[in-house]
Amino acid sequence: MTARLSDIAAQAGVSEATVSRVVNGKAGVSPTTRQAVVAAMDVLGYERPPRLRQRTQGLVGLIIPELTNPIFPVFAQVIEQVLTREGYTPVLCTQTPGGSSEDQLTELLVDRGVTGIVFVSGLHADTTADPDRYVKLTGRGVPFVMVNGFTEHVSAPFVSVDYRAAARLAVSHLLELGHEKVGLAVGPPRYVPTQRLAEGFAAAFAGGAATGPVEHSLFTVEGGQAAADALLDRGCTAVVCGSDLMAFGAIRAARGRGLRVPGDVSVVGFDDSPLIGFADPPLTTLRQPVEAMGQAAVHALLEEVAGTPAPHAEFVFQPELVVRGSTAARRR
Repeated sequence: MTARLSDIAAQAGVSEATVSRVVNGKAGVSPTTRQAVVAAMDVLGYERPPRLRQRTQGLVGLIIPELTNPIFPVFAQVIEQVLTREGYTPVLCTQTPGGSSEDQLTELLVDRGVTGIVFVSGLHADTTADPDRYVKLTGRGVPFVMVNGFTEHVSAPFVSVDYRAAARLAVSHLLELGHEKVGLAVGPPRYVPTQRLAEGFAAAFAGGAATGPVEHSLFTVEGGQAAADALLDRGCTAVVCGSDLMAFGAIRAARGRGLRVPGDVSVVGFDDSPLIGFADPPLTTLRQPVEAMGQAAVHALLEEVAGTPAPHAEFVFQPELVVRGSTAARRR
């Protein structure tokens, strides 16, 4: 226990004696300090003594799919900053290959007595996943909010970017540049963002002479490369991608054929995560308003925590087309 006391004390910024007093339920510790010690125990994964297992006001879980896609750390940073400003302690949980699943992380957070949970691009974005897991979570009295995904079967606030509008923006930009065959490289069709991107993409060509084939792959560099290869085989001179990582894969596919970006092929990404503007070439992309979305997610969650739950509704935010160097007029 001595090692545990020192770890917890270092995390909470207090003495080992103070940690001992909290663990043993002794008096002489302020509520703020007591909360800091309990939060440190939760962050470090130490099991609370039975007397400390009641719900901890101020501890909020944040579950994201991964850290390899640079947009997810941005969401995590924004949400954590807003939570901290509001007086809450964020606990970041990341799903990693071979690691804990979303359900396991949710159970861990509930067992630790978190005040609420923010899900970013979780199973709520997968139309094949059973939404009953969230219905049960509601029944356990744990408030939560969901980012970038939607299901009609769960009564909770949802915060999303307008994927349909994003696809229309990208296609409109490329058609104005003279591209007549624009392809969409996007993730698996079971995901809500994929479906909405494809719907907006198809609508952008309605009644026009241009065409728009769609290739489904993974939201990765390798997935983007595979999808773009198929689209280039179909004669596309421009590719809209479902993520910035996929866009890097599309650029790799073009260069592997000896084609120049944007001289021969134009590429549009999605997310506008950090450093994207410094790519080679600087990537034209669809920017998610992460700051506004993160603030909205936290405020919706805190409304739930305060006992005035937000309606079962989706708060949709408009994307922005950021034009850089990966798109250009079609070569005749």
